[in-house]
Amino acid sequence: MYFYVVVYDIPCDKRRQKVFNLLSGYGTWVQYSVFECVLSQRQFDELRSRLRGRVNLDEDSIRFYPLAARSLSQVETWGAGLPVTGPPTSVIV
Repeated sequence: MYFYVVVYDIPCDKRRQKVFNLLSGYGTWVQYSVFECVLSQRQFDELRSRLRGRVNLDEDSIRFYPLAARSLSQVETWGAGLPVTGPPTSVIV
């Protein structure tokens, strides 16, 4: 499992809503246009493939920031909001 911070800047409301809805199925919405996702490599590949059909790369921007486990433990959160998404405590095989 890998931890990703996914951020996006999409000017079109319709496309932005489609991206939001898709990402909601893969991770936790933590701030405007920011999701934290714990994904297997297969899930990450699937997410990227599905996102390609929902964005216009001439106008939109999506960034995937992978974080190592040791980096994840160093993340600071300030103010209101959810805690940092943790790795799963169990894995379904």
